[in-house]
Amino acid sequence: MSKILLVIDMQKDFIDGALGTLEAVSIVPTVLEKIKNFDGEVVFTKDTHSTIYPMTQEGKKLPVPHCIKGTEGWELDAAIAPMAQGCRIFEKPTFGSIELAEFLAGGDYDEIEIIGLCTDICVISNALLIKAYLPEVKITVDSACCAGVTVESHKNALSAMKMCQIDII
Repeated sequence: MSKILLVIDMQKDFIDGALGTLEAVSIVPTVLEKIKNFDGEVVFTKDTHSTIYPMTQEGKKLPVPHCIKGTEGWELDAAIAPMAQGCRIFEKPTFGSIELAEFLAGGDYDEIEIIGLCTDICVISNALLIKAYLPEVKITVDSACCAGVTVESHKNALSAMKMCQIDII
């Protein structure tokens, strides 16, 4: 049994690019420390869209092109990218990654910790998807290593995850 850290979408477009926020910028040092000091496996996700993004359902509801594969905004933050060297990276075309959940279900993890962006979209989506796949595995979200679209939506997402028996620290 082992621990795993999931680093969700710490990409330029979510930090200081097309959809960046001051809150996202502010968590980068804390995220770096968490990754450096984590005693276990670390995996990353990357929100990944194509040039047809504006024609997708998400693109119609959020008409801000972001994380287009191959662009600077799609890349992991420059400070975080070196930490991903040799780690598994899941490219996901939507909020939650079924591939990531299936990967975790095929492992022998007794604890899953989740950090990253955005708390109220991709972090909560992955946390709930993983909880559905692995209802008996301890799942923790480190709130100091997450940021939402707004401070209020960040807090709402943390409350919702807590209600679904996901530990919030």
